[in-house]
Amino acid sequence: MSRVQLALNVSDLDQAVGFYSRLFGTAPAKLRPGYANFAIADPPLKLVLIAGGTGERGGTLNHLGVEVETAAEVGAAQQRLADQGLATAEEQGVACCYARQDKVWTGDPDGVPWEVYTVLEDVEMVPGRLRTIASSDAPEPCCSAESDHSPCC
Repeated sequence: MSRVQLALNVSDLDQAVGFYSRLFGTAPAKLRPGYANFAIADPPLKLVLIAGGTGERGGTLNHLGVEVETAAEVGAAQQRLADQGLATAEEQGVACCYARQDKVWTGDPDGVPWEVYTVLEDVEMVPGRLRTIASSDAPEPCCSAESDHSPCC
């Protein structure tokens, strides 16, 4: 099953978790310092909340994505995007947002980052640091609790 991902910067994580828990009738699937995600069944949505770091304003879009089930689907998406003439950046085995992931990034004409990704396994992260591996090729900004705006999630 694929589902759309919406990643939002929030100014108060506790308030946002409370609101979205009530809105979608479900608790977060993952709740860590400065980070929460919801695996919502209806509508199929991965909602990611990122506590505002340096330069991030609450209530703003962080990035969008499509979560897929396998690394092969990520590879197929990369090939399809490249065949359509879109610039892409691949990341394999990146530790990001409390998970190890394979992903491919692209950006829309206005610079909104999109990722197609799969979660390979859950991992622990340093609290407040959502990414341990930087990629200079991926679109920015995205998913940063730090000022480096490294893409992730």
